[in-house]
Amino acid sequence: MATRYDVVVVGSGFGGSITALRLAQAGRSVAVLERGRRYAPGQFPRDVTRADEVFWRQPSRPQAKGLFDVRFLSGIGTVTASGVGGGSLIYANVHVRPDPVVFDHPRWPKGFTREALEPYYDKVARELDVSPFPASIPLRKRDLFLKAAGRMGRPTFDPTEAVSWTRPSGPGRKVCQLCAECEFGCQHGAKNTLDLTYLARAEALGATVWPGLSVSHVQRVAGGYRVHYQDLATGAKASVEGSRVVLSAGALGTVEILLRSRDRARTLPLLSDRLGHGYSGNGDFLGSLQGSREEILPWVGPDVATVMKFFDAAPRFTLVTATFNKPATTVLAGMGQPKLGLLGGLAAPLWTKLGPLVHAAFAKGLFSKPLSNAVDPARSSNLFAIGQDNANGRMGLKGDHLDVEWDYAGENAELVARMTAAMRELASQYGGTFAPLVTWELFRKPFTVHSLGGAHVAESPERGVVSPQGEVFNYPGLFVADGSVIPTSIGFHPVMTISAVSERIAEAVAHGF
Repeated sequence: MATRYDVVVVGSGFGGSITALRLAQAGRSVAVLERGRRYAPGQFPRDVTRADEVFWRQPSRPQAKGLFDVRFLSGIGTVTASGVGGGSLIYANVHVRPDPVVFDHPRWPKGFTREALEPYYDKVARELDVSPFPASIPLRKRDLFLKAAGRMGRPTFDPTEAVSWTRPSGPGRKVCQLCAECEFGCQHGAKNTLDLTYLARAEALGATVWPGLSVSHVQRVAGGYRVHYQDLATGAKASVEGSRVVLSAGALGTVEILLRSRDRARTLPLLSDRLGHGYSGNGDFLGSLQGSREEILPWVGPDVATVMKFFDAAPRFTLVTATFNKPATTVLAGMGQPKLGLLGGLAAPLWTKLGPLVHAAFAKGLFSKPLSNAVDPARSSNLFAIGQDNANGRMGLKGDHLDVEWDYAGENAELVARMTAAMRELASQYGGTFAPLVTWELFRKPFTVHSLGGAHVAESPERGVVSPQGEVFNYPGLFVADGSVIPTSIGFHPVMTISAVSERIAEAVAHGF
């Protein structure tokens, strides 16, 4: 690695890959630092007993360098990815342009509207070649979902997805195999993930990607910034400088780096006091449908094919059947649908201690087979709601690690009630039963795969952390481009908006030279 670049990008998810490509196209030297490894099609973990290959490092398990970073934070559970390509490796490929009402929230600075972002949405759509699941391909779970939505009087739409449906996108890649493994890493190369699209194009133009490097903090130096990192293979610590630095490590990673830079290393002491405020889990809420009168066959098709809308009244949300392959569906169905009623939340004091326990349980094979065979997995499905939570989580450091404090259940009770009522009604349309995810019943803590906020775009440092151009207040040349800049929940799958905002920020970085 060289000692200095025009641009150092931290993270290779949507913000990082987009920035890398646009700056490489502008003729700048670009280095991308990524903590995870590269995965080619066929290399994603499938043996869940090899837990160090499944899960990313925990404080008690630093040797684990797997694909999924699962955290049990004080107020919420989170799942993110670790690997070249970031969240694109394990997301459901869903790209939605949200309703304009999403941008009416006063936290959004002037100029951020659906109309203003439309050109950037178009850019993302072209780069990732998004399209809806073809209506010509039979798909039982989609048809049953549409019939249920019709009986409920709810509108639906088939979202565009970054998937090759009918022709391979490149050598050695296949079309979608309809195996519902999108969120486990596609073994067939059918997903148009960032490592195969934006990032590959950036590398072809000279950008360099350095896997296995974990960034600790950023320091201002003459002519730019110094990025401090650790090589996870050797343990060696080093640094690299950039005239511009773009933090794109995701809402959790970026905010953690900035907090450590301000409050531990004290290398960026002038960061806004709003840093860490306004975290959102995008209203993610999981439940299950079991005992459908008809076979759903959830493991046939992409993970998500159709979205149902509940945007007629606040608190707004969308609802999908989020489906997995047959082994995972069978294990989940075997857990049953425990309902604790007034005892719900009884296990909450154990929540933050679950990380090592879950790792050990996987390693011992406890999630390799169902606990019970009483439920027919072919007649079951996961239900997944995405809503407009109040985005009131507070991110901070606990010791040397990020934490999120949030009374989610109390502050978002109306949203949870409306989502669970919709899930219950949907399950009844199938002739089945509904229950929330067992962890909600036990701990009253949600799980999210859509962490947002903590380094908001705003018009001043009194209201946020970065300018509408993504530049960190008080630190010219330091930018943020990822989910951390999003100031509210979206209520739809958020990746298209994260990407569009990142395209806008990348444009500003390029024009600033």
